[in-house]
Amino acid sequence: MSKRSMMSEQLKTELAQELGFYEVVQKDGWGGITSKDAGNMVKRAIERASQQLSNQQR
Repeated sequence: MSKRSMMSEQLKTELAQELGFYEVVQKDGWGGITSKDAGNMVKRAIERASQQLSNQQR
């Protein structure tokens, strides 16, 4: 059974770079990030999606 990600690999990479832990991802993979970093990544993704929705509604 394959796991399907809610975020594209490109988005995850952009967010990790933006939040400053992409080096950890490159070294240890996604399993190497802290739960705090993962939470911050989800929070930032939600902020981006909300911003895009509000821009579309204008």
